[in-house]
Amino acid sequence: MKKSPTLDLSETNIAGLGTELEKKVRLEAAQTEKAWEGAGKKPGLKVWRIEQFKVVPWPETDYGKFHTGDSYIVLNTYKLPNSDALRHDIHFWLGLETTQDEAGTAAYKTVELDDYLGTTPVQHREIQGFESLLFLSYFKVFQILEGGTETGFRHVETNAQSFQPRLLHIYSIPPTVPRLPKTRPIHTLLVKQVPVSMNSLNSGDVFVLDLGKEILQWNGSKASGVERNKAAEYVRKLDDERKDAKVSVFDETDADVNIFYGHLGGKTGPIASAAEGETRTLSSISSFEKLLFRLSNASGPLEFTQEAKGNVSKSQLKSDDVFVFDCGPEVFVWVGKGADKEERRRSMQYALEYIKKYERPATLPVTRLLDGSENQVFWDAFDA
Repeated sequence: MKKSPTLDLSETNIAGLGTELEKKVRLEAAQTEKAWEGAGKKPGLKVWRIEQFKVVPWPETDYGKFHTGDSYIVLNTYKLPNSDALRHDIHFWLGLETTQDEAGTAAYKTVELDDYLGTTPVQHREIQGFESLLFLSYFKVFQILEGGTETGFRHVETNAQSFQPRLLHIYSIPPTVPRLPKTRPIHTLLVKQVPVSMNSLNSGDVFVLDLGKEILQWNGSKASGVERNKAAEYVRKLDDERKDAKVSVFDETDADVNIFYGHLGGKTGPIASAAEGETRTLSSISSFEKLLFRLSNASGPLEFTQEAKGNVSKSQLKSDDVFVFDCGPEVFVWVGKGADKEERRRSMQYALEYIKKYERPATLPVTRLLDGSENQVFWDAFDA
């Protein structure tokens, strides 16, 4: 069955309540969403995938695996030190090849889960390839693979003649390059499927060529020891799953490295440098001037007005209204305790419209949090 058109990132908001999509989702759900039963009752991680307007639990053995053609909901439940109160972060993750319907369902169901948990969770929109550090920190290994629910891409059938070789790019997030000031460093290993081509390689990272019955690891000459070791662990895990696969490891400087290159069509030019590879894989943070906007209907109709630019202080937040705070690498939507129903309901819509109007990257992470339920990443983004 052919999937419907892929998503327009500018439309991935949660403001489409009352639309035909919402009615269809409600019809499918019928009553209370069974997927939420027991969710958020104890610390831990829960992942669901959207399949035909339904919320389907994702196998725990596959936590950290995401497919470009799908949308997911991820719930992290935790406690702060010296506190028994449960806190929640809800993320909806959108693959770049997911459909508009799946993205909309994930966004809507995120609101539903938020309601189920008492409307106190922090909500996040995550886009493939531009995930927040908080989201990535949940997984020891984070993988983006091709395919999705319509393709049935679940397990690798190594005995099938139709097996398609996969080239996996493996690298870690440099702990010295946080996306937000004061964000704690993490050491998540990222595994992303890339075109099976020499052009995908760079000297700063590790690549694994999965041929089904044969697995080849290529270590760039500038790849870190952590990346080499973590990639080797990943390859061993693949080998354990296959049981009969042949594993080979090549360093970029090895005399027999052309064996690896042969599977990619042969080496016809220089390998991209580590610096070029870093440019490809890391989102650069420019000298962006922070912006703070207020969403308020105190004078009648909703108005979206700029409150600050450059230096933004916590004291500029007022509990009577909603504020949209663009700190550069992430956009926050802060809902004051005194904000009325319309301001709350339209908050994410205005944040997404802001991104589009001001020509900010459509892939920016967007986080919605409530007055009194903020996380440290939000507070650390302010200047004072």
